[in-house]
Amino acid sequence: MRAMQLRGPAPIAARPLAEAELPQPEPGPGELLLRLTACGICRTDLQLVEGDLKARRLPVIPGHQAVGVVAAVGPGVDGWLPGDRAGVAWLAGACGACRYCRSGRENLCESATFTGWDRDGGYAEFMTVRADFALRLPGQFGDLDAAPLLCGGVIGYRSLRVSGIQPGGRLGLFGFGASATLAIQVARHWGCEVYVVTRSKAEQERALRLGARWAGGYDDAVPVPLDAAVTFAPAGEVVVRALAAVDRGGTVAINAIHLDRVPEFPYDLLWWERTIRSVANFTRQDAREFLEIAASIPIRTEYDLYPLSAANEALEALSAGNVHGAAVLDIAGSLGRDA
Repeated sequence: MRAMQLRGPAPIAARPLAEAELPQPEPGPGELLLRLTACGICRTDLQLVEGDLKARRLPVIPGHQAVGVVAAVGPGVDGWLPGDRAGVAWLAGACGACRYCRSGRENLCESATFTGWDRDGGYAEFMTVRADFALRLPGQFGDLDAAPLLCGGVIGYRSLRVSGIQPGGRLGLFGFGASATLAIQVARHWGCEVYVVTRSKAEQERALRLGARWAGGYDDAVPVPLDAAVTFAPAGEVVVRALAAVDRGGTVAINAIHLDRVPEFPYDLLWWERTIRSVANFTRQDAREFLEIAASIPIRTEYDLYPLSAANEALEALSAGNVHGAAVLDIAGSLGRDA
């Protein structure tokens, strides 16, 4: 099978992903083999490829927003048949027995494994996935439209929940990439007033088109006190700016797996029971809830399309801020918006 494989991290300009011809994997007990049609590109992929996230295995195939069709079913699998459509997300497995898993917090499992980090991901024509972690996808979404939902969409949804925003509340989104463009659609569905802060004029205009009440830059004052905020930009100073914009009792949820240093800030910004919370992964329940909401809205995804062999170029465009919405690999090579 064709795959784009990372053999060692390097700056994306050095094209660290190598095109490879690899043996087709076989599904083990409890696993599915998927023939992939599409895979979303995520900033976490970029951080892994460039070494901001320390590799857990090398070589490895990145990609954790994969969509495909079940090609084979491993021993002991119930509920899945060849030909079924399935999605694969970041959380690849959890132990199911620890105190976190038993309390519905499998996203915190110390034995959790992750797609494209601990096991090969979706920058390939085939991949295996634990059957109990594969996701059923709403029929309303074509494969290319579904791919961006499987990370940015789900983690954006969990970020909204962690922020504590209530229907009709005032929500700030700091940074407006792929995940935020999906989160705003959920927040607007809940009747929230959304205020977007991003340095990109194009992203400000996109936010307004998607229903933001206001959009401005990082040097602009948000015109109202916020009930909650979510930061998407992987910069600590943005967290401080968001904290300064939330009202008493407000929460800033950090949607990032990697963040640079948070600068020193005065305690007055945290006083009055303001809270900073990280958002760590997501649970399968988060994914199921989000996909149901996404279908009911219905959410619209925007993406730039790349062939599998152009994964380096897609990541470079993401790094440079030249992606409109999301970036998606058309692995089948024949998909379109209505596929």
